[in-house]
Amino acid sequence: MVLSNRCRFDFDFTDPRGVWSGAGRTCSETKMRRKMWIFHSANNYSERVFFVTWSRWCLCYCAAVACLLLSPVRTDDVCLSSCVCARNSGTVTCREGEDTEVPGDIPEWTSTLVITGRNISTLQRGAFMTNGTDLEVTTLLLSYNGIQVIEPYAFLGLPRLHLLDLSHNRLETISARAFHGLPELRSLYLNDSVLPVATTQLSAALSTQSLSNLHRLELAGNRLMSIPLRALDIYNLHALVLVNNSIETIGRENITNLYQQKRLRVYLSLNPFRCSCGLDALYYWLKNSSQCPDAKHLLCSEPEAKRGTPVEMLQGEDVDCGTENLETVSYVFLGIVLALIGVVFLMVLYLNRGGIKRWLNNIREACRDQMEVYHYRYEQDSDPRLANVAV
Repeated sequence: MVLSNRCRFDFDFTDPRGVWSGAGRTCSETKMRRKMWIFHSANNYSERVFFVTWSRWCLCYCAAVACLLLSPVRTDDVCLSSCVCARNSGTVTCREGEDTEVPGDIPEWTSTLVITGRNISTLQRGAFMTNGTDLEVTTLLLSYNGIQVIEPYAFLGLPRLHLLDLSHNRLETISARAFHGLPELRSLYLNDSVLPVATTQLSAALSTQSLSNLHRLELAGNRLMSIPLRALDIYNLHALVLVNNSIETIGRENITNLYQQKRLRVYLSLNPFRCSCGLDALYYWLKNSSQCPDAKHLLCSEPEAKRGTPVEMLQGEDVDCGTENLETVSYVFLGIVLALIGVVFLMVLYLNRGGIKRWLNNIREACRDQMEVYHYRYEQDSDPRLANVAV
């Protein structure tokens, strides 16, 4: 009965205001209402937790979407404008356009980059760096772009580059640090690219230690007068192409360096060799070495009598400075001897001038007497009266 009274005057827990209802209830009704309140409270708590979690997830999702939209993230699947991409082969080809700079945002998967037919007058410092990161490019072809200037560190960001082709450009300025940052470079092509004003700059640019792994260097068609490499031992060269230049001869110092590089092959055809004294070092190198694969195609351009003659077909005396010098010395010696003889003769004449004078007078008198005899006989023969008188 006491329990019944306690139940009778209990709170109405279903009242959301939590106030005393003042109405009496039975114990069973009170317990039922308690259970309903507990169930309702649990449902409200679950709904609140779900709402808070869902709100946080939506907020994070919106923030991520905003970052993706606003951040400068490159999509590698999208090819550069005016370029053709082949992801399977890792090749990006950009041909013929009005762009004056190297395309930016090069895809990270690019292994071969071909840029040709553009108007890129200057390769600026770090021209191939994308967002400050290195690229995986191993082959870079930049021919026919009208490049005139290569600035220092122009190829930064290409540490794995193996082949660089700069052929058929118009290089006027080449920085001494133009090829820095290419430790893996194996092949460098500069055919028909270097103008005469940049020849000295080319020698300085090629003297960098960054090219210590260089295997092939092509410098054909650049009107070079000599080999533009200051030293050959700083490279790992296997082939040096100097075809179609203006090389007339190769000095002894360069020939000595070539002898030391046994694995090096030098191509020298289509050069105007002057086949005279001074070509002896090159001539004997061609005779005694197999380092010039196109030796049979080396032809004389001067003198006129030997034009078109293969250098290998010359005789030793044709290029031997010693023989030519000996012949010159012989002529000089002969001239000196003749001069001495003349001086001696004049000295003899001078010292015997008195006797010579008397001898000349005697000869003159003898000639005069003889002429008088001839004259007298002539007169007798011409006048018969004189002949009778004589009888």
